[in-house]
Amino acid sequence: MERKVLLDLRGAAICGDVEERNPPISLPNQSSDTALIAVDIGGTLIKLVYFENNVKVKGKQAVGGRLRFMKFQTSRLDECLEFIRSVKLPYSGGSAMGSAKVNLTMKATGGGSFKFADTIKEKLGVSLDKLDEMDTVVTGANFLLKQVPNESFTFAHGKRCHIEVNQKNLYPYLLVNIGSGVSMIKVLGNRNFERVTGTQIGGGTMFGLAKLLTGCTRYDEFLQLSQQGDNLVLDLIVKDICGELVCQKQGLSASTLASSFGKVISSKRELSDYKAEDLATTLLSAFTYNIAQVSFLVASLLKLKRVYFGGSYIRGHPSTMDNISYAIDFWSKGQMQAVFLRHEGFLGALGALLSYNDLADDDLVLGDTQEHELFHNSKSRDGMLNTEFSEDSIFPYLLVNIGSGVSMIEVIGKGKFERIIGTHLGGGTILGLARLLTGCRSYDEFLELSQRGDNLSVDLTVGDIYGQHGYPKVGLPATTTASSFGKVTSSKLSDYKAEDLAAALFNAFTYNIGQISYFVAKLSGLKSIFFQGAYICGHAKAMEKISCALKYWSKDQVQTTFLCHEGFMGAVGAFWSYENMGIVDLAANDYIKEVLLSAPYMVGKAQVLPSLKNDSDNDLSLKEKVETLENINADLRAELERLKQENIELKSQLGRFK
Repeated sequence: MERKVLLDLRGAAICGDVEERNPPISLPNQSSDTALIAVDIGGTLIKLVYFENNVKVKGKQAVGGRLRFMKFQTSRLDECLEFIRSVKLPYSGGSAMGSAKVNLTMKATGGGSFKFADTIKEKLGVSLDKLDEMDTVVTGANFLLKQVPNESFTFAHGKRCHIEVNQKNLYPYLLVNIGSGVSMIKVLGNRNFERVTGTQIGGGTMFGLAKLLTGCTRYDEFLQLSQQGDNLVLDLIVKDICGELVCQKQGLSASTLASSFGKVISSKRELSDYKAEDLATTLLSAFTYNIAQVSFLVASLLKLKRVYFGGSYIRGHPSTMDNISYAIDFWSKGQMQAVFLRHEGFLGALGALLSYNDLADDDLVLGDTQEHELFHNSKSRDGMLNTEFSEDSIFPYLLVNIGSGVSMIEVIGKGKFERIIGTHLGGGTILGLARLLTGCRSYDEFLELSQRGDNLSVDLTVGDIYGQHGYPKVGLPATTTASSFGKVTSSKLSDYKAEDLAAALFNAFTYNIGQISYFVAKLSGLKSIFFQGAYICGHAKAMEKISCALKYWSKDQVQTTFLCHEGFMGAVGAFWSYENMGIVDLAANDYIKEVLLSAPYMVGKAQVLPSLKNDSDNDLSLKEKVETLENINADLRAELERLKQENIELKSQLGRFK
């Protein structure tokens, strides 16, 4: 019969310097003859928590001790095992390690607890009691927030501000766990939580790209580099696009980030021409802002105001926390706060350690997780999903414009629209990174290259972490991408094929745009999304990736539509503005409407809806129609010039009578 251990958590408190990274947690009432240790084995790091008892004084049995925290590179497993040998293992009863008299066990979580179980048994003589990762992460977070004073804080302008947690009003909250990928969990109580969503663009993405772009080999090295660089060397801001004067007229902030890596597109510089520090700073800002934006959208959908950030990729890093805090405050207009934990990287290991306790204790029972249904069971404003469009049924819809960055606009009628939000990870980011990583000079070249590659050579899948069965408890099959570029181990760019890197870039950012678009549409109560912009280019794979993301998140509840002339909507809109000049008999009017209201692409081809199709144009090819429009445009321009000249002459004649 397995021996039960009682963890006495009364009086738990941070001891020593609270500003220290991962400071010890004192357990003053814990029995000191207890030896406890637990590990969280991730793809990059092993996080270890163990109980260290107080020293005996004058032969008396000491009471109490402290929880200590250690980290090891997963690639250096032997160093971790050597350290564990130096620490008392649980319930050894004085038996030597590996003795047949006692079956030694150690609590473990994370994908590596499955991957390395046999190795640990062989080298350490210890069996792993493997625990569900999501369970332990939530249990660890709840313990820190409920039991440990001064654990949580906000961060702004380089300073931490302690947050006093209201125990009666702790739940519900959103826990954003930033590992190689990102998981977002709605925590409702001690036993009640749901993994609501996640994103494959996480810490593993930042570190993987950092290795390739800067040559760094350690994540801490990347973070140090990011403190010394200037992202404006590579990032495109609003002022770069429309100038400072236009920004002032339009009420736009000139310094707003428009496109991460967007300046690379127009530059003739090669990767070696950029400073590693500038590349690192740009990477950090690009992906921390994205994580914060997705977190904000999810919290808004769930109507949550409390968002706690954990995970080993935060590491108490000032710029990481500052970026996340600023972004959450910006997008929520001050209605949400990003809150961080001092032991953010040890949530899983702490939860595993707490499982040594008597599971009859309500405060420590691990909860069940289930996929949240909020994102799937929504209804449109009229309760129906339209599959055909007409001038009456098209509105309202979300227009997603994919340029260097991405703008998302709610269109409720002709001339009635509002820009809701945007994302800095757009076409400029894709092509900018593609130029640095693959050397391609055009978007068409990148698209062609991406189709010949295999993203799985650099992307980390759920199967890579948990094995061939995936993570069925939260509905993640083995083939799901867990972390874009999360499998990158070498810092030599030459070790990877250009086409594989292009495929991974393409997969990551099209998926991200699709996910954010769905969340924005869901938040706005919209059921139709139109995609446009020069970075779609009628490319079948681009449309397929975005469509798949929308289909996955919405469970077919959102209509995804791609416009025939997606890269020319601004020009078409300007051309259509002739109607507002009194030219009401514009011959191209019906055809332009046809373009704007066109059906989704089917395998790269557009279908024109019957309700908008002009039978008299059946015999005209697309090329002939475009030529017709161009001729009309030329004629109108000539007519406008004639009218301007006539106006000048009339003014001159009127002046003679004065």
